[in-house]
Amino acid sequence: MKKNIMIALALLGVALLFVMPSQIAFAADAANAAAAEAQSEIVFGKSLGAGIAIALTGIAGAIAIGLAIAKAVDAIARQPEAESKIRSLFMLGIVFIETVVIYALIVAILIIFVL
Repeated sequence: MKKNIMIALALLGVALLFVMPSQIAFAADAANAAAAEAQSEIVFGKSLGAGIAIALTGIAGAIAIGLAIAKAVDAIARQPEAESKIRSLFMLGIVFIETVVIYALIVAILIIFVL
């Protein structure tokens, strides 16, 4: 198994040795290839940063809302007479969690379009 992996890596290395010089020569032909590449790297970096920010915040928000729902249902099951108080506090917590997710969306939009 290890031998097959090593052979595959060696073939990949040899293929890269043949491909990389042609890519470098192709990039050297364009007069402003470096400037275009730098601009595309900036755009890629912004998009990647915004995507990571939204993904992490969305995942954290979903986990937090799931935990809040579980705890609220558990609390209502233990004390049904306090349902209205638990529900109001639950809704307030959900609003705060969603506010953080919306702020992350706004920051991601600012990263993409303003910075």
